[in-house]
Amino acid sequence: MSAEQIHDIGRRRAWVIWIVALAVYVLAVFHRSSLGVAGIIAADRFHINATSLATFTVLQLVVYAGMQVPVGVLLDRYGSRTMLLAGLVLMTAGQLAFAFSASFPAAVAARAVVGAGDAMVFVSVIRLVTAWFLVRQAPMVTQLTGLSGQLGAIAAAGPLSYLLHELGWTSTFAVTSSVGVVLLVAVLALVKDSPYRRDDVVAIKLRALAQSVRTVWGNPGTRLGMWSHFTSQFSATVFALLWGYPFLVRGLGWSTASASTLLMAMTAWAVVSGLGLARLVGRLPYYRSFIVIGVVLAMVVPWTAVLLWPGPAPVWLVVVMTFATASGGPASMVAFDLARSFTPPHEAGRANGLVNVGGFTASLLTMALIGVVLDLVEPGGMDAYTLGDFKLALSVQYLFWTFGVVQILRYRRRGIAHLARVHPGSIAQMRAGQPFVHPGIGTEGV
Repeated sequence: MSAEQIHDIGRRRAWVIWIVALAVYVLAVFHRSSLGVAGIIAADRFHINATSLATFTVLQLVVYAGMQVPVGVLLDRYGSRTMLLAGLVLMTAGQLAFAFSASFPAAVAARAVVGAGDAMVFVSVIRLVTAWFLVRQAPMVTQLTGLSGQLGAIAAAGPLSYLLHELGWTSTFAVTSSVGVVLLVAVLALVKDSPYRRDDVVAIKLRALAQSVRTVWGNPGTRLGMWSHFTSQFSATVFALLWGYPFLVRGLGWSTASASTLLMAMTAWAVVSGLGLARLVGRLPYYRSFIVIGVVLAMVVPWTAVLLWPGPAPVWLVVVMTFATASGGPASMVAFDLARSFTPPHEAGRANGLVNVGGFTASLLTMALIGVVLDLVEPGGMDAYTLGDFKLALSVQYLFWTFGVVQILRYRRRGIAHLARVHPGSIAQMRAGQPFVHPGIGTEGV
C-alpha cells in the first residue's frame, strides 16, 4: 500500500526545504575548501612540508569517502533531516577545534571530524531532491544543488582570506564555526524528510549491510555513475581545495589577490557552465556519459598547454585552463542523474553514497601524489618549489583522467545492456530525448 501524500511535490514547501538543506551544503563546502587559501598559513603555523600539508585535506577526504557507504545506509534508514543535523554538529565541533589547535596532530584530528560531518550532507540533500521534486525538475535542481553549493568555495577563496588577514587564525575559524549553530535551528524547524505521511525508510540490520551494498554496487548504473564522478570531479577539487593556490602564487608568480580572484571566478564559471550542462543533459539523456567525457577532454587540452608551456603560461591560458577545470564540478553532478536512471528510491541513499565515493577517492589520491612528488623533487619545502616542480607534480592528473575515461566507456556498455534487458524500451525512450523513470518513482511531471 502506497503512503499517503500530505504535501505538494515540487511546490513552495519543497523549495523552502531545499534552500535550508542547501545552506548546510554551502557551509560544508566552505569548511572543506577553507585550506585552499589557508594552506600557506597552515604550513607556517604548524611548521610542515607539502606532504604533511596535503595530509590535512587528504585525511578529511579519506574520512569523507570512507563514510559514504555507511552514511548511505543510515540515510535510507533515518532520513535526511537526522543526517543533516548530525553533520552540522560534527562540522561545527571540528572547525571550532581546528581554530584552537596548536599542534599538527590536533589540527589533523579536527579536520577529520569536519570530514565526518561533511560526509553526511551532500547525499542527504540529493535524497531530499529526489523526494520533494517532480522527475522533470530533479536534474535541474540537482545541478543547482552542486553549483549553488560552490558559494561556499567562493566564500573560502575571498572572504576567508580577508578574515585570516584581519582577525588571525583562531578568531577566523571560531567565527565561521558558529554558523553551524544557526543552521541547526533552521533544519530542526523547517526540514521534513518526505511529502508522505509514512516515508519508505529501509531498516537494514548490520549483518545484512554487506549484501545490501553488494546488491547496489552490482548494478552497472551505480558503477557508471561512480566512474563518471571519479573522472570529472577530482581536478577541480584538487585545484580549489589545496594545490591551485600554491601553484598560482609560488609556481606562476601571481599575487595572492589575483590567485584568490581567479579561484572565485572559477566557481562563478562553474555555475554558468552548469546551467548550460543541465539543459544539455536534460535534452540528451542517452548521451550523458559522452557529455561527461567531453568535459574531461575540454579540461585535458588546456592543462596540457599550461604544463608544456616554456616558463609561466600567459594569464589568458591559465584562466582558460581554470575555467575548463571548473566545468568538471557540474559534469560530476551528471553522475547522480545517471545513477537515478538505474536505482529505485529505497536504494537511493546507498547508490548516491557509492557514486560520491568516486570523485573524492580520485581527489585524495591526486592530492597525496602531488605532495609526494613535490617533496621528492624538492625537499626544501613550500618556499623552495619552482614552477618546474609544480608542473611535474600536477602531471599525475593524467593517470586518473585516462583510467576514468576507460572505466566510463566500459560501464556505459554494461549499463545500456542492463537497461535493455531489464527494462525493454528504456533505451529507445532515452534516445528520443525523454528521461527514463525507474519503476517505483512516481511518473507525475515526467
